[in-house]
Amino acid sequence: MASVGSVQLTLSSDQQTAFLNGQNVTLQAAPRNIQGRIMVPLREVAALMGQPLTTADGVTQIGRLSIDASRGSATLNGQPQPDGNVATVAGTLYVSVRLLVDALNGNLSTDPAGRVLTITTLRSGGNPLLPQARFSTDKLVYAPGERVVYTEYPFDPDGADITARRWTNRQDVFFQPGTYTIGMQVTNARGTKSPPFTRTITVQGTPIDTPLTYALKYSEPGDSFDDPQVLGYPAVTAQTVYGESFPLLFSDSPEAPDRSGVLYQDTVVGRARLLAYHLNNLGRPARLYVMARNLEARPVEVRTERLGETAPTRIEGQLGQVTLLEYFASSGNQTLTLAPGQSAAAYASPTLSQGSGVNVLQDLSASGRVELTFMMLEDNLPPTQQVVQQLPYLAPDGRHQRGTFPNAVRKLRVNLGALPARIVIGDGAVDPAAVGLDRLTGQPQRLAGNYGVLYDLEVNGALNTAVALSPRGGLYRGAMNIEDGPLTQAIKLPRTGNALQPNQPVLLWRSLSDRLNIDFIPASGSNLPVSLVFYRTRPNAGYGGLFKTYQP
Repeated sequence: MASVGSVQLTLSSDQQTAFLNGQNVTLQAAPRNIQGRIMVPLREVAALMGQPLTTADGVTQIGRLSIDASRGSATLNGQPQPDGNVATVAGTLYVSVRLLVDALNGNLSTDPAGRVLTITTLRSGGNPLLPQARFSTDKLVYAPGERVVYTEYPFDPDGADITARRWTNRQDVFFQPGTYTIGMQVTNARGTKSPPFTRTITVQGTPIDTPLTYALKYSEPGDSFDDPQVLGYPAVTAQTVYGESFPLLFSDSPEAPDRSGVLYQDTVVGRARLLAYHLNNLGRPARLYVMARNLEARPVEVRTERLGETAPTRIEGQLGQVTLLEYFASSGNQTLTLAPGQSAAAYASPTLSQGSGVNVLQDLSASGRVELTFMMLEDNLPPTQQVVQQLPYLAPDGRHQRGTFPNAVRKLRVNLGALPARIVIGDGAVDPAAVGLDRLTGQPQRLAGNYGVLYDLEVNGALNTAVALSPRGGLYRGAMNIEDGPLTQAIKLPRTGNALQPNQPVLLWRSLSDRLNIDFIPASGSNLPVSLVFYRTRPNAGYGGLFKTYQP
């Protein structure tokens, strides 16, 4: 931190407690009386007093003093100093306090017994070319659980951009009482680093927030937080609201076809949702297609209402999350007009290299009967009707699923009461799996995880609540769409990385309205089940009355 012109350090022999310009500090290594000389730990004292110290080729330089620790020798202005002025104790380099003061052109005073030493030196002028780290906190004393507001204002003497910041011990909140020193170092566009800059704060008094209540107050949507009690919260029973729905055509078997062929096929009229998840294992570039063929004796329109895709990628966890974010952001309304018997690609993936994958989620509306065919084609084959008719129907791989499932939308309504509470999705018990049929084999299918099913959840009594997602099956990367009064927002879950631990839920939203609508589709490539956890967030004695909004 910025300081007055002189630096004054008061130490006592064999004591780790010291005072720097009147402020209490604790030394890692205490001063020692070694062979009649008072010796101080060189690196620690230099750092406290802000004096530059360098080491090169085994020689340590500070001010006018050069020390060869391996030989236990020292020179001042090039003049050898008597033996005994340098010592290494338990790996710590010590130097005579009087020699150090001479090297820094400082002043040394002692008490009558010679045990309390006060070193006074002019603070280092520093290197005028170095950038300078600077920051402040909104106060110096905080309650446990109180937010720390940082204001950063580093600068470069020549106006170069500050391109990197390195913090030590920076936290937005401290829950345990104590004294904390926070440091910052910056780097400019030339790659030059600043000297470290520090400030010290104290945490004491009555706690304002616990880790959980702090997270519910300040976490951003997509951030995870700790809640070890999450699996013990009671499950809320959601009421099913019956209404118009439409089928889901799901294609994931064989998940990694090794030759060109038909992956799945069925006939639809009106609205339908398509979900395909496949990897190219053909050994050559290939593309995934969804072909629509008009089965009517009149022209038929096939309109895409929504479309999300991820392709190509080799990162499995990306497939579902990017697809959902694209799906929620899409405007759709692209129309194909098909003459009787005509076929065209309702979807065509980018070219997939060997081992890369595609995930597509598409809502269609057909004005008449159309046949939809999912197929993988090596890149040199055109997706014509003649080629399609010659393709083999690929057998399921026995590990993944495909089929048509009658209800692509589950409309649910829940009335919140006592909180915290949770809604379970995709466990196959509280939330049963969709049941359908593989139209190519005639075999019944059970859609474990309900991938592709849209949960249209209406939450009543949501004002002053927060909702979070708790992953219960392992890795989860997905997205949800929120409607809160006039606000509509797609949320990336989590913001970075993967949600992995059930006791580390990811914040989804803080409701501003009494009715909250959540659209949730289980993400392909992620693990189910998950829980939606609801918390009460109205400020009260348990949450503390203090809420800091300023974040520069």
